[in-house]
Amino acid sequence: MKLLVTCSALCLFALGSLAESGAQMRAPATPLVAHNPYFSIWSAADKLTDANTTHWTGSQQPITGLVRIDRKPFRFMGRDPQNIPAMRQISVQITPTHTRYLFAQSGLELELSFFTPSLPNDLDLLSRPVTYLSWSAHSTDGAAHAVDLLLDVDPVLSLNERNQPVTTFRHESAALHLLSTGSRDQQILNRSGDDLRIDWGYFHLAVPKNESADTVIAPHSAERFAAEGSLAGSDVVAMPQVADWNAPHLATVLHFGEVSSAPVKRHLLVAYTEDFAIEYLNRKLHPWWQRNGMSVEAMLDLAEKQYAELELEGSDFDRDLAADLEKSGGREYASLAVLAYRQTLAASGLVADFDGRPMHFPKENFSNGCIATVDVIYPAAPFFLFLQPRLLEAELLPVLEYAALPRWKFPFAPHDLGKYPLANGQVYGGGEMTEEDQMPVEESGNLILLVDALERAENNNSLADRYWPQLSQWAQFLRTHGLDPENQLTTDDFAGHVAHNANLSLKAIEALAAYADLAARLHKQSIADDYSAAAKNMAAQWMAMAEEGDHYKLAFNSPNTWSQKYNLVWDDLLGFHLFPPTVREREMAFYMKKLNQYGLPLDVRADYTKLDWSIWTATLASDPAQFSAIMRPVYRWINETPTRVPLTDWYDTKNGRQIAFQARSVVGGVYIKALANRELAAKWNAWSNTVSAPASR
Repeated sequence: MKLLVTCSALCLFALGSLAESGAQMRAPATPLVAHNPYFSIWSAADKLTDANTTHWTGSQQPITGLVRIDRKPFRFMGRDPQNIPAMRQISVQITPTHTRYLFAQSGLELELSFFTPSLPNDLDLLSRPVTYLSWSAHSTDGAAHAVDLLLDVDPVLSLNERNQPVTTFRHESAALHLLSTGSRDQQILNRSGDDLRIDWGYFHLAVPKNESADTVIAPHSAERFAAEGSLAGSDVVAMPQVADWNAPHLATVLHFGEVSSAPVKRHLLVAYTEDFAIEYLNRKLHPWWQRNGMSVEAMLDLAEKQYAELELEGSDFDRDLAADLEKSGGREYASLAVLAYRQTLAASGLVADFDGRPMHFPKENFSNGCIATVDVIYPAAPFFLFLQPRLLEAELLPVLEYAALPRWKFPFAPHDLGKYPLANGQVYGGGEMTEEDQMPVEESGNLILLVDALERAENNNSLADRYWPQLSQWAQFLRTHGLDPENQLTTDDFAGHVAHNANLSLKAIEALAAYADLAARLHKQSIADDYSAAAKNMAAQWMAMAEEGDHYKLAFNSPNTWSQKYNLVWDDLLGFHLFPPTVREREMAFYMKKLNQYGLPLDVRADYTKLDWSIWTATLASDPAQFSAIMRPVYRWINETPTRVPLTDWYDTKNGRQIAFQARSVVGGVYIKALANRELAAKWNAWSNTVSAPASR
């Protein structure tokens, strides 16, 4: 199948058969370089030339691209310099690992591809902080055209703020010319919080030595290239200075020569490396790729050596995953899940603990900046259960280890481990961390459910066995407090404290069934029988307590209310069947009456919704038409939302505007529909354990 299709639409998502059918979707923001919460670059416009590239937070991180066609300059990337005309953009395609743009100008077509080989069956590859930029140019008018191309990188990409002093330098590896930039001060892991960029480590522009290219470190490269067509001359050597417009940029010119109808191709690599990525319980941890002491130069050379093979492997993966997503939920669902793919992975950091275990730390982006938040791990879990359970284990392990320490005094599970990238202990709820400030039923239920789902996916009981005392304590807490929860917060803490929360009660009941399943897996049959009976009894009580005619209440003591019962999804997914099908059917029929232009509200109290929970709720449907009825307005929202940011998961269902949150891993929750397809889940679970081994790997 031809992966790039010329079409009249500006935005085309090539998703296997979706590309062939012409299905189209406009992304609120387009992922370009997406690795972790610090190395994450996006385009928040329909056309790549309508806006400068930004960090996911919206902070400017400009990468400028110009091309000279027969000595006439045009922009293909970035808004600046605005005096240089933009190329005509034909299309943009997003697949799980690629973003491809097609431009046409003056008898030439230029394809630009951003390829991040984030294949979750290979943690070494997934952790490698490299994105490939490649270009293919060919003539469309029968004439040959002289073509040269500039890529210019602003050194602010290596800083938190533009006013910080920055250094730039060049070096070499065996296969690459390397231009690098980083902060002068290099204060490792010096800050934590939400709206921040990294300011330790170095950004690298890596140009293969076998490409026809020039490189330079100098200011105003774009203007010079546009006027003169070259970057000839020496690097600007200066003392460290703030990264203003006059600071030296990293720039390269790729020479295509005379381009005719046969495509001419060029590529380069961009990367960001730091010696330490996370601090966990006061120990500084290396990125996973660096756990055995691999140097930056060796890592980049390996990435260059593997480029051609990885490109083919990534394209095959894109096609297969997109086809299966469409099979599980339809074209619109597949488009959403593909858009969520790189965002889910790029909201976390993958590191190695001292004993060599992988640890995966999500950041609560544009919420409060927390790290390893349990009620962020919970909604994102379907992505990892479907594509790589090892990554879910790597997220649960630090939390379980922390909860087992003497310093954790509560009879319920923790909420978080700190603020990214410092995972030294919970910060949610303030210094005293009273029980009122916690999410006791929420987080306890989350962890028990996820441990059970993970152990099933991996067919391994090691986590449950090792942390059985903690799981047992939380199960006892849920048995006492879970059926009719006291006034407390849930994962939807923005809605405030709610007593007698019916959806939270569902979580507790399903978690007790999960605990019973874990007990049976560990051959603790008497405990399994006891808790299984308790869960069934509580389910029967729940139906009577939540009953409200044609649906079930938001809270047991609140008549004339309703809410999405997304926690019920585990009842079928894990095969508990505590509730008869009529419960789901009644709820789904009621939801059909409450749909707004852009989706199903979270509950009766407001018009806003949560993207992840909407798909969990839709997955409750046994009738595909009901799933589509909830999915369709979500798809419309993606195309029409006026808020141009990486996917938000909290938005208004009437006007489509973001309420808060963006670029969070919780969008991985949309994979719950795919996970519910047992045949596909088994296929991808098996794939996750099989690392391909080409000769160069």
